[in-house]
Amino acid sequence: MRPHQWWHCSPGLAAWRANDPVLAECPLFLRRSGQNPHRWATKGMKSKKELLAKKKHIKRKSAKAKHNRVLGIHNPHAAGADIGATEIYIAVPPDRLEMNVRCFGTFTQDLRAIVQWLREYKVTSVAMESTGVYWIPLYELLEQEGFEVYLVNARHVKNVPGRKSDVQDCQWLQYLHSVGLLRGSYRPAQDICAMRAISRYRDNLLHFGAQHLQHMQAALDQMNLRLHHVIADLSGLTGMAIIEAILAGERDPRQLAKLRDPRIKASQETIAKALEGNWRVEHLFVLGQALQSWKQVQQQLGRCDQKLEELSSQLEGKIDLANSPLPPSAKYCGREPRSKNQPNGPWREELYRHFGVDLTEVPGLSIGVVQTLFVELGADLSAFPTPRHFAAWMGRVGYDESIFAEREEQLLRRKQRQLRNLAHSLGFTLVPNPRPAATSNAEVS
Repeated sequence: MRPHQWWHCSPGLAAWRANDPVLAECPLFLRRSGQNPHRWATKGMKSKKELLAKKKHIKRKSAKAKHNRVLGIHNPHAAGADIGATEIYIAVPPDRLEMNVRCFGTFTQDLRAIVQWLREYKVTSVAMESTGVYWIPLYELLEQEGFEVYLVNARHVKNVPGRKSDVQDCQWLQYLHSVGLLRGSYRPAQDICAMRAISRYRDNLLHFGAQHLQHMQAALDQMNLRLHHVIADLSGLTGMAIIEAILAGERDPRQLAKLRDPRIKASQETIAKALEGNWRVEHLFVLGQALQSWKQVQQQLGRCDQKLEELSSQLEGKIDLANSPLPPSAKYCGREPRSKNQPNGPWREELYRHFGVDLTEVPGLSIGVVQTLFVELGADLSAFPTPRHFAAWMGRVGYDESIFAEREEQLLRRKQRQLRNLAHSLGFTLVPNPRPAATSNAEVS
């Protein structure tokens, strides 16, 4: 007999069979003898199979008890909506209608039918989830009709197992909204939303204009014309004048270099050397098409600036410029630098009229940055109770940049990303340099 089988013939086994009170409660002896110590502690169990069956029954009973717990109804007049490109599923409270889910189309008359159906069953609040921009028409119509509308983030409710159809989704939204477990996304007033839509379209136009400039640079590179390497901005006065002269038929580098603006740092001889190249017909054609497209984008940008200024002037401000005029800028010493991408118009005065203070005097805040803040959120920031709420909306709370940097770029919206970068740069601007400034050559060395 092998040494590790000593207990099969030892006196202790006989004593255990005789219901020895000491060995019967020893887990080490029971484990080495191949017995389950919990088996003998459970009365009425004749086999391991019956013990497992009882455990499964207890688990099912506890799960059923948890499932049967009903949360208190906080919003009895709540409805849920799942919005798609061609269909909208609406669920009203189940006590109002036996078949409480109905499918609608997405045409305007269908949206009006949704409003009448919700009023018929005395619904006052609607929670909706959607992808893309399909939710905007119904959201605006319900808000105009006096309903309380919640735009729900789909990531907050998508992990529920077994609810994959549109019918079950809207029912689940209705239940969560009725028990007060949903939180609506932030959306500013309609006047601010109108300015925000135009401002975002203007950002797209800036992107398109940059692409057309890149097409012009590529055409010049393929003809070995290094104009954009000797001047800082191809879209400036000198660059546009030389390109238009080239497209008009001028090929003499010296004559083209005479179009140089006096403020250009590169000399006339350097520009003349950069304009010696191979004049290819196909690249000249592409250069002309790109220039025409760029000019068209500039015209559209001008019309967007006019519309933004018109909408801003229609809003009521916090102060009257006639009684409280804008003080001179101490930050810029009377000279206000302007970026070429900044909207045209008296935006410094407009921002001062809406906010009541001149935010452009804050270090790190330019006129363009404050204008972006205004068209995205408006002048009323009461929706964010604390600075931490505002930072969380921008995505600056609860993230580790070294781990979630790639995921963060996918989740944050465009303007949230801009405001986040603003807060990041503003923090570096306001934090003093910890290193002492060098005052002499000895200290530098």
